[in-house]
Amino acid sequence: MTPPVKEAAKRTAETSGRAPAAAEAVKDDPGFGIYVHWPFCKSKCPYCDFNSHVRERVDQARWRQALLRDLEHAATRSAGRRVTSVFFGGGTPSLMPAETVAAVTEGIARLWDLAPDAEITLEANPTSAEAERFAGFARAGVNRLSLGVQALDDDALRFLGRQHSAAEALAALDLARAAFARISFDLIYARPGQSLAAWQRELDDALALGPEHIALYQLTIEEGTAFQAAWRRGELVLPAEEEAATLFEATDRQLAEAGLPAYEISNHARPGAACRHNLTYWRYGDYVGVGPGAHGRLTWDGVKHATRQHRAPEPWLDLVERQGHGWRSAEPVTAEESLTEMVMMGLRLTDGIPQSAFQRVLGAGPEALLPAERLERLSKEGLLQRDDHGLRATAAGRQRLDAVLAYLLT
Repeated sequence: MTPPVKEAAKRTAETSGRAPAAAEAVKDDPGFGIYVHWPFCKSKCPYCDFNSHVRERVDQARWRQALLRDLEHAATRSAGRRVTSVFFGGGTPSLMPAETVAAVTEGIARLWDLAPDAEITLEANPTSAEAERFAGFARAGVNRLSLGVQALDDDALRFLGRQHSAAEALAALDLARAAFARISFDLIYARPGQSLAAWQRELDDALALGPEHIALYQLTIEEGTAFQAAWRRGELVLPAEEEAATLFEATDRQLAEAGLPAYEISNHARPGAACRHNLTYWRYGDYVGVGPGAHGRLTWDGVKHATRQHRAPEPWLDLVERQGHGWRSAEPVTAEESLTEMVMMGLRLTDGIPQSAFQRVLGAGPEALLPAERLERLSKEGLLQRDDHGLRATAAGRQRLDAVLAYLLT
């Protein structure tokens, strides 16, 4: 998986919200999103390989101006587009002052056509200090909060390196409900020693909170993380593949029975509550990426381009102040790369990839673009389904999606 696609795929496991009915009805309309990366955290979680950094002091005024300048540059390549979603990710965006969030949302409305019903999301950690900021974020235009709960058990939270307790998470959820119409929270499972019964009890507790959307993803060992070092030393042992598969299948059933079926591999939502911003990624739409390390996909002069920002925070800030933007590169995406990216992202969705999306991006259907014999074999093995709608992975195929994609695309 290429880095931009990997980052987008991982991000989509973290956010949610209620999309307007019209957006849900037009399943091949990808929308146009803006992703704003805030790279700072209070501490680095041992499982996290996102572009996040711990700093004792951040010059908020400089960063606010830099984000605005970077947006202005992106608008030169996408002026006139209607923005359907904005997502403040990180890092920990809830460490941003509400004034910065307001300045960015106002800047977006000035530079593009911001849809009246645009979904504006901000990621937050449920510590008491950050939860108190929620009302300010709502006044700044945020209408959906993605809360990093991660676990409802204090021992598990300590293992995951989180700075909040389960009680603080519940209190933050209460505060979030008072400030925002739409809320998402996420949990990590397949933790060392976690039994199926214990996970099902934790899911029951989560469902008792009455969520519209939950992102549930298995703990994985990521390159360069503290957990990777512990795993290499034999100090951290994850559930075996069969155990993890059992947890995945049980999770799928339990959430579906509770009225939150999976609409993507790791995301579950009540009808109409799917994440509009993440659907732009999965449906292979265009999006602006602003901030250190952010990736984007933008079409200009009839060609889709992959944009990449400088990754390190301080060099990014210096670059923006010197040249007016933080772009490190902007390269045309070839037809072959577009096919790979669209299939890798689109098969994560329960609905898969419609025929119209293949036509929109590549001018032909999947049978003309992908190896016929491999499509046939995956279909016979019950991993892919092809019909008039398009191409989708079955439940079994989504559970084995890495293997399916490797076979189909190499």
